[in-house]
Amino acid sequence: MTMLTTIGLMSGTSLDGIDAALVRTDGRDRVETGAFLTVTYDDGLRGRLRASLGEAPAGGEAGVAAVERDLTEAHAAAVAALVATAGLDPAGIDLIGFHGHTLWHAPERGVTRQIGDGARLAARTGIAVVNDFRSADVAAGGQGAPLVPLYHRALATALTRPLAILNVGGVANVTWLGPDDRVIAFDTGPGNALLDDWLLRHTGQRYDQDGALAARGRVDGAALAALLDHPYFARPAPKSLDRDAFDPAPVSALTVADGAATLCAFTVAAVAAARSLLPEAPRRWLVTGGGRLNRTLMAGLAEAVGVPVAPVEQLGWSGDALEAQAFGYLAVRSRLGLPLSLPTTTGASRPICGGRLHHRPATFLTRP
Repeated sequence: MTMLTTIGLMSGTSLDGIDAALVRTDGRDRVETGAFLTVTYDDGLRGRLRASLGEAPAGGEAGVAAVERDLTEAHAAAVAALVATAGLDPAGIDLIGFHGHTLWHAPERGVTRQIGDGARLAARTGIAVVNDFRSADVAAGGQGAPLVPLYHRALATALTRPLAILNVGGVANVTWLGPDDRVIAFDTGPGNALLDDWLLRHTGQRYDQDGALAARGRVDGAALAALLDHPYFARPAPKSLDRDAFDPAPVSALTVADGAATLCAFTVAAVAAARSLLPEAPRRWLVTGGGRLNRTLMAGLAEAVGVPVAPVEQLGWSGDALEAQAFGYLAVRSRLGLPLSLPTTTGASRPICGGRLHHRPATFLTRP
């Protein structure tokens, strides 16, 4: 089977920056990972992205269009940096998988919105681009998320199952891999977004380094119960949600440390509750995304699920690169007409091949 060289790009709901990862894959079960880097957003672009979130962005549609242009330029710069780091010629890259940035995700209303100009990125880099990964799934009645599970399956072909792979980004989602090659996936609930927003509001810091602040705080039982009394947790899987789906009001009167501890416990409790939606208890949980670096969160997860919990680095995977790698992998699947999602991963009516291809341009677009 032909192997293609791809670059996967991911701008996650944590609003930290752009992850760019090199992957060679056949789009099925052969994956070779390569160079990886993160380009951190400057405060200006991060603030404009934050203002663009939601159904009614603060800057209006004109503001969103300007942010999309600058976001795409930032991704082009990330591609150039990765190609240089890897010592490659752009002509040797077959495809870019460009997720873009999610502004609003309301699949129950048939809506998911990611910004990122695929045609512009192809013109700026000289490489064919696949973007718009989610809309076909939503149009087929799916949640449009999570989309990484089929990449998890490709990585985990030799691992003992049942196995859970938990991604704790802005939102947390789980992939359950069964011994019969079944794949089930859904968003468990909050990831880092509530905690990150709490830190930014009260300390000016973008995240809780090592979970140190949460470790100093006390979990408020009443506030935690109020947070968990959300209709999302009663819904069957597959299901997904927006980063801003939960109202942090129950922690508003707490100290900064107690609020951090309670929000961290909320993420853990949501994962623990998700176990009831799995066909069989996982023998272990592998954690990827920024949450794996939060020691308080990881300790809470291990206590809550009662089986081994470890960062994906234990297997030699990169928890920083994995989601970007996934969109390089999915770009190849899109090009080959293979499914990106299944009824058991998003709730779509059938396996769905999504994505929109922008061909390698004949000429480059110069930077404005």
